[in-house]
Amino acid sequence: MPSPRAIQRRIKSINKISQVTHAYEMIAASKVRRAQQATLASRAYAEKSWEMLTYLAAQPGSGKILHPLLEERANIQNILLLLVTSDRGLCGAYNVNVIRAATEFAVQQDKPVRFIAIGRRGASFAARYGKQVVGEFTGLSERPTILDIGPISKIAIDEFIAGRADEVYLGYTNYINTLVQRPATRRLLPIHPAKEAREGASAVYLYEPDPETILASVLPRFTEMQIYQAILESVASEWAARMVAMRSATDNAHDLIQDLTLAMNKARQASITKEMLEIAGGAEAQRQARAR
Repeated sequence: MPSPRAIQRRIKSINKISQVTHAYEMIAASKVRRAQQATLASRAYAEKSWEMLTYLAAQPGSGKILHPLLEERANIQNILLLLVTSDRGLCGAYNVNVIRAATEFAVQQDKPVRFIAIGRRGASFAARYGKQVVGEFTGLSERPTILDIGPISKIAIDEFIAGRADEVYLGYTNYINTLVQRPATRRLLPIHPAKEAREGASAVYLYEPDPETILASVLPRFTEMQIYQAILESVASEWAARMVAMRSATDNAHDLIQDLTLAMNKARQASITKEMLEIAGGAEAQRQARAR
């Protein structure tokens, strides 16, 4: 059994670690509130814009493709996946879960999957396992703006329009609440026609001056909005996961300190008992020596 002094040194070390994890927890708690507000503030608009995109994709016309982003390709040869991860760790299984979901998606495809890595963890994963990376974006702000997303969406759209990617998917983490974050993979391009519109249940949109001009402006911006919302969801999920992980680490440190304190007290008591027995034994030996 370690000595009481050695156990006490370990308790001090763990106590310092718990102070650090508690500080990280407080920082993450403040960051997750801001990230949650940003995510919820734009979620309704992003969902409505996506709904509008799917209805636009299903509009009846003369049979021609109104915009390249609506083109459904029969022969899928290449797939592009935008993988959103974090730049840093200490966030529990957040990165592991979204990377695992992306890996499972890539394995299920019978076509080559290339990546746009958004975050250092995703870029490291792609480099470690020899994935083909089209673009790498790290160091994004904790409060990203639509301007920060511009280069990412431009690469994704250009790859699709140029034919180097026949489908573009988003791999990110949906923010449900502080305790629940779910990795998701959904198709971004080409835009899926809405089921209701295909069945004829929706109204037909009227365009001025003409559909091609309107869609040329609207579709890229709405597509960019979907990427932006996915990154906002991921940022909120990252900070929530980090807060929970740091809270768990702090609680575990406190539990370990209690166990070590109990072990130290037992070791100290055993040491005192041993010394008392040695004193008693020595006194008894002297008594017997005098009796002789």
